[in-house]
Amino acid sequence: MLTNEDVQKLIGVFSTREEIEEKFEGIRKDFSDLQTSVDAYAKKADAYFQEMVMLAHKVDRHEKWFQQIAEKVGIKLEY
Repeated sequence: MLTNEDVQKLIGVFSTREEIEEKFEGIRKDFSDLQTSVDAYAKKADAYFQEMVMLAHKVDRHEKWFQQIAEKVGIKLEY
């Protein structure tokens, strides 16, 4: 049979509802901070990828111009 001392030891092992809620509140804040960081990174990454697409189109346009100039001048371009 359990004594009062044994019961008190068992009660001391378990967290109270308030303690658990405090821990979860800390976890929620950390998760919210993480979400904010990921969103900021995703926005920067999206802008970077859009710039890369625009740069690729610009390079393609320049290559086309070089090819047209080479044809008019009579030079064969090798890649």
